[in-house]
Amino acid sequence: MKRAFPSLLSQYRVRAVEDYSQELLNVLRHIAPGGKTEPTVVLLTPGVYNSAYFEHSFLARSMGIEIVEGRDLVAQGGRVFMRTTKGLKPVDVIYRRINDDFLDPQVFRKDSGLGVPGLVDAYRDGHVSLANSIGTGIADDKAVYHFVPKMIRYYMSEDPILPNVPTYLATVKEDLSYILDHIPELVIKAVNESGGYGMLIGPQATKAECERFREKVKKNPRNYVAQPVVPLSRAPAFCDDSMQGRHVDLRPFILYGEKITIIPGGLTRVALQAGSLVVNSSQGGGSKDTWILEEDDRSDSMPRS
Repeated sequence: MKRAFPSLLSQYRVRAVEDYSQELLNVLRHIAPGGKTEPTVVLLTPGVYNSAYFEHSFLARSMGIEIVEGRDLVAQGGRVFMRTTKGLKPVDVIYRRINDDFLDPQVFRKDSGLGVPGLVDAYRDGHVSLANSIGTGIADDKAVYHFVPKMIRYYMSEDPILPNVPTYLATVKEDLSYILDHIPELVIKAVNESGGYGMLIGPQATKAECERFREKVKKNPRNYVAQPVVPLSRAPAFCDDSMQGRHVDLRPFILYGEKITIIPGGLTRVALQAGSLVVNSSQGGGSKDTWILEEDDRSDSMPRS
């Protein structure tokens, strides 16, 4: 957008996000083992066939670090090294973009060809840092969402400022009864899935699809939660040679290292299929920049997509 319409960003006083990559690199350097001042940082990607590979390569290039696949790394003597044309080079920090299950075939999935055998041992010994740490994927377990307000009250002794979307746990008897009776009105989600997989949007589903999910929930209640349908905002999108409304949602970027940095802007996911509420890139969704405007005397800052 800056290259195509440079006057827009200056006219609307759009807050800059160019320093995101540097801020991310600062976080990665901050977590280096032993407080090393000039650590070697790499980005570990599943490879070119991953739907977010364009993002992986962009971030690595803008941070000035190497992008590697599992085959480019080797663990020896409790340390991790990167294969280079000049031999093995020690690695201090790995910004990983692959799931826990595929990280180390000696510890997790034995059939994984994406990870690095021996990586977990090096991590346990404190010779390499991982971002994000192993186990943080629990935040992707959608059942946790039900407990977020309770966690805030427990740990901070205050009520959440923003309300939570009501989340029904199929493991709770009363919630299960409600879910089974109202499937056509709810969004049913498999707690361990991501990327728009394993879900049913009741109002857009057929009777047969609702019945199929009812049986799935009854058979394995722990694997499912339900929420009311949230009417996502819409934004103009260029589709089929014309501007059309498409549903969008915002993904903010928050970095937590030596300090907490909230990036003034973010990524807006857009569902490119008409009427769809599923915005994930793995389901054919697209993306838009989100602009945060500088405050002035005329109005407050407001986001624009």
